[in-house]
Amino acid sequence: MKKEGKILVVDDNRSILESCDQLLKHDFEKVITLSNPNLISEEIRKVSYDVILLDMNFSASLSSGNEGLFWLREILKIDPAAVVIMITAYGDIDLAVRSVKEGATYFIQKPWEPSRLIATIQSGIKFRKANIEVKILKRKTRLLSSDFSRSDSVILGNSTAIKECLNIARKVAVTDANVLLVGENGTGKELFAREIHCLSERKDETFVSVDMGSVSPTLFESELFGYRKGAFTDAKDDRTGRIELADKGTLFLDEIGNLPMSMQAKILTTLEQRQIRPLGSNEIVKVDLRLVSATNMNLMYMVEQNLFREDLLYRLNTIEIRVPSLRERGDDIALLTDHFLEIYSRHYNKYGIKIDANAYDSLLNHSWPGNVRELKHAVERAVILADSHILKPHDFFSPSAKGSSPSGSAIKPLAEMERDLITAVLNKHSMNISKAARDLEITRSTLYSKMKKYGL
Repeated sequence: MKKEGKILVVDDNRSILESCDQLLKHDFEKVITLSNPNLISEEIRKVSYDVILLDMNFSASLSSGNEGLFWLREILKIDPAAVVIMITAYGDIDLAVRSVKEGATYFIQKPWEPSRLIATIQSGIKFRKANIEVKILKRKTRLLSSDFSRSDSVILGNSTAIKECLNIARKVAVTDANVLLVGENGTGKELFAREIHCLSERKDETFVSVDMGSVSPTLFESELFGYRKGAFTDAKDDRTGRIELADKGTLFLDEIGNLPMSMQAKILTTLEQRQIRPLGSNEIVKVDLRLVSATNMNLMYMVEQNLFREDLLYRLNTIEIRVPSLRERGDDIALLTDHFLEIYSRHYNKYGIKIDANAYDSLLNHSWPGNVRELKHAVERAVILADSHILKPHDFFSPSAKGSSPSGSAIKPLAEMERDLITAVLNKHSMNISKAARDLEITRSTLYSKMKKYGL
């Protein structure tokens, strides 16, 4: 049976250290002993120990336990989740209670029964593991909660183009093959990624999405691989990376073409070895995940320009699925328009809104360069600004906008529509950023960024 558990023993009595080493090395993966407590901080920054055995007295003339309590506090400053078992030859119930109040997990008195010490350490390892799992589960729960709040997470369409795409997605979903989704911006590549996940054997695990286009190049590694406290200046606590959060589930890397060359090798290694090393850690974390990627870029051209690794591309696109543009989907435009109209009429409490025939004609004839995302924003904007219960072409299109549609009407540029939508929602909530961000289904920081961009 594989031994588990990294144990650190800190005691000024070398015979105690030797005894612990001999006793524990047969049952645990790693046992390190220290006689000098001043080395504790350096040691626990290098290795994440499952259990730390800490003596309470390091001076022969003292038996108050204050030295041990001091080092307990220092350990917990570095690793608040540390499992520390206090050991002393002068233990009593008051000191035991005091050490637990200070953050110790257990208390054991010298001399101990070997079997009892081993059982106590094993309990500590289980406790540490459970705490880590709970922490990861909380982050996964937040991700799942954000997924459940999505009102548009369904693929609608009766066109041949979308049916063919869905057919391929459903076939590949039941395998564990890596999938590369290609297509224009706004076509719904993330919805296909979620569909693949929901139809897979991993459907009961987490779907973790990372928009590579919105992650700062300097944060790619920490966002994907996570980090340990103290790995860099602002690393005030351990953070689980997106790759580890996707363990047993699906990792979706959107806009994969934005992945810097420096990170491409690390992603390739992760896919090949199925393991990662968080920043600031010497420990390997094994991961079992299914990778789905998406891009609107020509990755083969990027390979020719030495901007993307060819070996990584072949790893990503075991199966390549092209998601069709909205202009290839014919009458799906009307179906999607009705779907978004129902969502936003309910969301903004504007029930009974209809679309007249001329408006449908204008929508069907428009080229939709922003695809489904552009249509969605156009419908939302129309609902918000509607003065009547019948939406007409001018509610979706602006005669003053550049670039006419085939119907003779023109649609505002996507950026202008986004600015109008943000302005309307901000006004609706009297500039309450939190409420506006919630309605727009974006984070507060993203909303601040867009307000700055549009001068709002």
